[in-house]
Amino acid sequence: MGKMETIAVLTSGGDAPGMNACIRSVVRTALTKGLKVKGIRRGYAGLLKEEIIDMDGHSVSDIIDRGGTILYTARCLEFKQPEIQQKAADILKKHGIDGLVVIGGDGSFAGARQLANLGINTIGLPGTIDLDIACTDYTIGFDTAVNTAMQCVDKIRDTSTSHERVSIIEVMGRSAGYIALWCGIANGAEDVLLPETYDHNEQKLIDHINVLRAQGKKHHIVINAEGIGDSANMAKRIEAATGIETRSTILGHIQRGGCPTAIDRYYASIFGAKAVDLLLEGKSKRVVGYKNGEFVDYDINEALAMTKTIDQYEVDLAKWLVR
Repeated sequence: MGKMETIAVLTSGGDAPGMNACIRSVVRTALTKGLKVKGIRRGYAGLLKEEIIDMDGHSVSDIIDRGGTILYTARCLEFKQPEIQQKAADILKKHGIDGLVVIGGDGSFAGARQLANLGINTIGLPGTIDLDIACTDYTIGFDTAVNTAMQCVDKIRDTSTSHERVSIIEVMGRSAGYIALWCGIANGAEDVLLPETYDHNEQKLIDHINVLRAQGKKHHIVINAEGIGDSANMAKRIEAATGIETRSTILGHIQRGGCPTAIDRYYASIFGAKAVDLLLEGKSKRVVGYKNGEFVDYDINEALAMTKTIDQYEVDLAKWLVR
């Protein structure tokens, strides 16, 4: 690899609180170490349209406490096409970009891998509220998202208790149940439905609601993961079966926004600095992660091949704590 002079950073896929802290760290670490920095707006879609801007220290002033991403983000399905990937690589070379930092999820990393195969030095940083990237115990945005969801569930519990009703609260996570599991334990939910473990035996859920009501329970919180969904219809079926007023609430994209927590600001900042360091060390096609209390990096192929499963002990704990 030749001398590293100019790097670029982009955010791709779903936005996550803490992405701005990460962008800020990439930019300021790179500038401190003598590099020029460019920002690519709207992810891979923006790259293809050459939405590339120069960035300096002031470009990232006063953003560490802001949710979302100042570089914006977008999905780009056409990036799966080899000719589109080659076009993107040519654009990066045209703009003199020697290294690229990609903040996003598995789909974003797949794009980064293809660019690396075409001669672009790339580093991936895990940014997703879903916590579904197997090579890391932490992803940018998860801590903020789960705290946002937890606070919402606390509020819903107040009105659920006042009306003595069942509340089904749907949280995000795509096909992963981490936000739902964490809320289930942190909020003391009576039931948690996870894509990884739910057997779709709704009668068992109904029976549990009836048992707890007979024991004097005045409310019943069901945390339902996005990967299961159907919360509104589920509420209608439960109300019909139990005779207990049942309401559904889908928290939706509220979980993506808001001021990032200290953890998301701190870890995202370290991720950004690590990415710059790896590029300066001459490394490419790597993903930075946080594993067993340490910041680590993996070959991107290794990272994408890893699988992640819900901890069964934690699933069982969510049940044991219900009374």
